[in-house]
Amino acid sequence: MAKVKKQPRPKAQTPKGFRDYFGAEVTQRSEMLRAIAGVYHHYGFEALESSAVETVEALGKFLPDVDRPNEGVFAWQETEDDGSSNSGGDWMALRYDLTAPLARVYAQHRNDLPTPYRRYAMGPVWRNEKPGPGRFRQFYQCDADTVGTASMAADAEICAMLSDTLETVGIPRGDYLVRVNNRKVLNGVLEAMGLGDGDTKRDDVLRTIDKFDKVGEAGVRELLTKGRLDASGAFIEGVGLSDDQAAPVLAFLTSKAAEAAGTIANLRAAVGDSAVGQDGIAELEQIGELLAAGGYGKDRIEIDPSVVRGLGYYTGPVFEAELTFEILDEKGRKRQFGSVAGGGRYDGLVKRFTGQEVPAVGVSIGVDRLLAALHAKGRLTAEATGPVVVTVMDRDRMADYQAMVAELRNAGIRAEVYLGNPKNFGNQLKYADKRNSPVAVIEGGDEKANGVVQIKDLILGARIAENATLEEWKERPSQFEVPRAELVAKVREILDGQG
Repeated sequence: MAKVKKQPRPKAQTPKGFRDYFGAEVTQRSEMLRAIAGVYHHYGFEALESSAVETVEALGKFLPDVDRPNEGVFAWQETEDDGSSNSGGDWMALRYDLTAPLARVYAQHRNDLPTPYRRYAMGPVWRNEKPGPGRFRQFYQCDADTVGTASMAADAEICAMLSDTLETVGIPRGDYLVRVNNRKVLNGVLEAMGLGDGDTKRDDVLRTIDKFDKVGEAGVRELLTKGRLDASGAFIEGVGLSDDQAAPVLAFLTSKAAEAAGTIANLRAAVGDSAVGQDGIAELEQIGELLAAGGYGKDRIEIDPSVVRGLGYYTGPVFEAELTFEILDEKGRKRQFGSVAGGGRYDGLVKRFTGQEVPAVGVSIGVDRLLAALHAKGRLTAEATGPVVVTVMDRDRMADYQAMVAELRNAGIRAEVYLGNPKNFGNQLKYADKRNSPVAVIEGGDEKANGVVQIKDLILGARIAENATLEEWKERPSQFEVPRAELVAKVREILDGQG
């Protein structure tokens, strides 16, 4: 009889492009989501939690990687109930953003929803893209959208709310800028260049414009015309435009002036006689006036023609929030942190379901990017404070220890009883240290007989052990004996002293 081959053990490793999040990280994200939701709710937006799975048909082809739309998502085909393959079954996919699902939800439930419909949504999204440093296939987004109004007041409100949100989560004024542009203005520039909707060079020009921040005016000019050598010396083929054709794009990209009025004037010159371009400029002017009326100056929100959002469904104003402070990259070089949020107007997305154009505008905040920014600025630490640990000196008195932890929890103090092997007390303190616990509670047989407990300030104890002299140790005790009835009060006093 053949020997049964032993099944190999599975590898204990995270799938490529994904990562695991532990205590402090999860807590910090939850707190940030709560803070962002508070701002959204304050502005009158209502929560929506839609399915993480949509049909591929409903998601459409507005994926970040538009050249391979069906490969940009994690998708599978439904099967028959009997398990057999069904070539006619629906293709399902994990959502790649929170906007495409909103379009489906609004089209499906529009008769039951108010108009305009203001919603916010938060949760993970998945993209089947090549992972890289800081780029994962699963990440969190926080979206807010207004569906059903063409008023530029909705766009201005989204920009104002984005500004308020950044300040609420800990990015102070001066460390960020919300930059606003309009795809209609860009379309007007393309018209002035003689590139209509069907022109094959149109997408090439858009991709080149998106590189303006990296290569500058001279680099864009080369990429639009004859091509250029990149930093490695490799030659990048140009779009092949003439200098005259490229001129409107360069005028558009360099139209930003010291004041909004100057920028608007330069944009008018860049779009020439294009009606759609002039319409987009008028919308930018209106947004600027509304923001100024709300007290949002150019130190928070400004018109910037270099903003070009990549997704193909934007039809009007577009905006992104950029963090302007410097950080050090992995090689120790200074660089700006960059974009953490973006959005715009997408008046054609719901039309895919209803056949009728429904105006909409929204913003998406990358929570993981924001958390990374706060870490980079030293405003968040990797460690979070753990629970108070009630140690176990006598396993037969577990009820006493459970009573202590219940009192602490009822007083609003995070606490737990040590549930490992209590034989070695040193291991209990090591456990508390590993949990980053602020306080340990100790009650042995003698303490029980005398009606007292020992309360150890673990944070102060660690600092004294690291930095203090023997004299300072004597002056600053880190362990206290108090009556059992004063357990909660003393623990709270120590926690308050730790800040």
